[in-house]
Amino acid sequence: MEEENISKRSVSPEKSPWEHMFRAYDIRGIYGKDMTTEIAEKIGMAFGTFIGAGKKLAIGRDVRIGSEQLRDAVIKGLVSTGCHVVDLGIATTPILYFAIAHKNKDGGVMVTASHNPPEWNGLKLCREKGVIVGQGSGIEEIKDIITNVKFARVARKGKVEVYEGIVNEYVEFVLDTIHIMKKLKVVLDTGNSVSGIAAPKLFRQTGCEVRVLNEKLDGTFPSRSPEPNEASLQQLIGEVKSVGADFGVGYDGDGDRAVFVDNKGRILTGDLATVIFAQALITEEKRKVVYDVSCSSAVEEVIKAKGGVPVVERVGRPFMMDRVLREKAVFGGERSGHFYFSDIYSLDDGAFASLKMAEILAHSDVPLSRMVDRVPKYFSGTVNVPFADQYKFKVVERLKTRFEEKEFQILDIDGVKAQDKNGWVLLRPSNTEPLIRLFAEGKTESKLTQLLELAKKMLKEEAEKIR
Repeated sequence: MEEENISKRSVSPEKSPWEHMFRAYDIRGIYGKDMTTEIAEKIGMAFGTFIGAGKKLAIGRDVRIGSEQLRDAVIKGLVSTGCHVVDLGIATTPILYFAIAHKNKDGGVMVTASHNPPEWNGLKLCREKGVIVGQGSGIEEIKDIITNVKFARVARKGKVEVYEGIVNEYVEFVLDTIHIMKKLKVVLDTGNSVSGIAAPKLFRQTGCEVRVLNEKLDGTFPSRSPEPNEASLQQLIGEVKSVGADFGVGYDGDGDRAVFVDNKGRILTGDLATVIFAQALITEEKRKVVYDVSCSSAVEEVIKAKGGVPVVERVGRPFMMDRVLREKAVFGGERSGHFYFSDIYSLDDGAFASLKMAEILAHSDVPLSRMVDRVPKYFSGTVNVPFADQYKFKVVERLKTRFEEKEFQILDIDGVKAQDKNGWVLLRPSNTEPLIRLFAEGKTESKLTQLLELAKKMLKEEAEKIR
C-alpha cells in the first residue's frame, strides 16, 4: 500500500461538554443533544488518527433514531484521515465484529446505543478481530485527540465502499458451524431491532419451527425496552408457554446479548445459561471456560465436575474476549448474557448463542427446564448503593481490608469479592454511574441476606466517615 503523508496539527484545547459520553467500552449520549453529527465526525477523525491512515475499517448501524446520520458523519471523519471504509449498512454488532475478523479488517465502528432507551445513540469502536477500543486500550487517547485537536492531516482521503452481502455471508458461516438434527419449536423476540435481520433467517434455514415477535424493522423500535429482562420479555414468556416452545430468546438493542427462556417460561440468567453451554462444550481437547467474577458458584462447580478448567475474569467484553482468546478457551460466559464462542472468532453473539442452544437441545433427550433444574442451586441477589464518584473506588478498596480482617477470602480482579464457605458478596464500583453494585450469593437465603446486609452496613459506615 502506498504510504500516506501524515502531519498533525495542535491548537488550543476546545471546550468538551461531550466528555461524559465516553464510557468504559463505548461512547453514548442522547441523540441531537449529546451525540450530534458534529461530535460523531470528530470521533471519526480521532479514531482514524488513532488507528492510522491507510487502514481498512468496517462500519455498521442499528435502526435507532439518527443512526444513518451518525454513520455518515463518522465515515466523513474517518476518510478525512486517510482510512478506507466498507459500509455494511444495517447490521447487528456481532455481524460487524464478524466482518472485521472474517475479512481481516483493521477495525471498525458500530453505530448503536445497545440496550439504552430509544432517545440514545452511540458508537462502539473496534480494532482488528473485533477487539473493543475501551478504557485502558485507546479510548482515553481518542478523547485526548479531540480535546487537543490533534487530528491527522493526510495528502489523500480514504475511499468508501458499500458492501451489501455481509448478512448472507454471516448466515452461511454460522450454518456451516451449527448442526441442529431435530426440529425444534422456538420463539424469538427481536424487539423490532437489528437482530431481526439474521436470527429468524438462521433458525428458519435449520428447519426449526420459528415464531418471531417484533421482527419488522419498520420504525417501531423499540416495541419493548431494548434491555431484555423479566419486565420487557413478558410477551416472549407468554408466547413460549402458549405455543409449547422448546425455548425462547430475547435480544438486546444491537444483538450482542441473548436472554433465554426455558420451556416452562422461566428466564435464565446469563450464568445459568453459561452452565448449560459449558456442560455441552467442554471436551478433552478444549477444557477451559472463562466466566466473569459476578457469576454463580454453580459455574465453577459444574466446569470442574465436567473435567474442565474454570477461568475467572473481570466483567466486561474487552476483558472477557481477550481472556477467551489468550486461553484458547472453548467458551466464555457473562452473567449479563454475553456469550463468547471459539467457533466464531471468540466473539459475543446473541444469534450464534441461540443457535448453539438449539444445537445442544437437539442432541439431548431432556428439555431445557430439566437441564436448568439439575444445576446446583444457590440464592442470589443484587443491590445498587448510591455512592459519590470521587469516593466509590477508594471505599471499596478500604472494605477489602475490613473483609480480610473478618477472615473472608478475597478476589480483587474487579472490585472486591469476599467469600467464605457458605457464600460470597461482590462490591463493584460502577464505571458509568455514582453507584456501588452489590452482588451476593449464599447456600441459604439467610446467608444471602446476611452478606448483603453486612456489605450495606459497611458502606453506610464508610459514608458516615466521609461526611
